[in-house]
Amino acid sequence: MRVVKHFEEYKHEGIIKHVNKNKERSRSLVIESERKMLSLKERLEKLGVKNENANDYVEYCYDIIMHLVRAKLHLEGYLASGQGAHEAEVSYLIVLGFPEKDVKFADQMRYFRNGILYYGTSLDAEYAEKVVGFTKKIYPKLREMVK
Repeated sequence: MRVVKHFEEYKHEGIIKHVNKNKERSRSLVIESERKMLSLKERLEKLGVKNENANDYVEYCYDIIMHLVRAKLHLEGYLASGQGAHEAEVSYLIVLGFPEKDVKFADQMRYFRNGILYYGTSLDAEYAEKVVGFTKKIYPKLREMVK
């Protein structure tokens, strides 16, 4: 897995653009993230994590986290688009003050989620448990940043 570039590099490359701040879009992303987080908790209680649903949890957790990252980007007047947009959004975690290990893990989630969607990657329950734990750890910090 390659090193996550700094957010400024994505701005320089034109992947991150300055736009008008969009509080409404930010709010809708926060609401969706909250809804998904509640649903995640319900699913965990009812179904638990198994190899058969591991991919679902990884996708779900990635969406929960990235909705909040995108919400913060909209509040600050940024938009990521084009090839590399998802990597650029992950790199914003550096700007937000998250430790490098958390940024790397989020990028790994991005990589594996793409594998699920485009290449038929199957993940196991052990990895999904790590992703769920990471999501539970990072969610409150991100949520606080988009108040």
